[in-house]
Amino acid sequence: MAKGGCIYILTNKHKNVLYIGVTSDLLTRIWQHKNHVYKNSFTDKYNAEYLVYYEVFESIEAAIEREKQLKKWNRTKKENLINTKNKAWRDLYDEIVNDNYSLLDQG
Repeated sequence: MAKGGCIYILTNKHKNVLYIGVTSDLLTRIWQHKNHVYKNSFTDKYNAEYLVYYEVFESIEAAIEREKQLKKWNRTKKENLINTKNKAWRDLYDEIVNDNYSLLDQG
């Protein structure tokens, strides 16, 4: 059985950095970025810890393909993508935490 995946975009408080990543566990991965688990990584150096965009896929392979596509885009195209779902560029981390707890309550 294929494992699902997500792509995500992080920024810093000044919104002048964009980081695109892929993961099979979005909640854990964003927590790692926010807590600077991987010292000297790009997100650690540039304080990219605000989740401003994500997409969910049925397979990790599909997520990886989407990540590769987005990484080829210019800054303006990435900003436009973020704006389609998050015009205020608010941090979506609490949203995914709450969604995750809702799923646990229903299970």
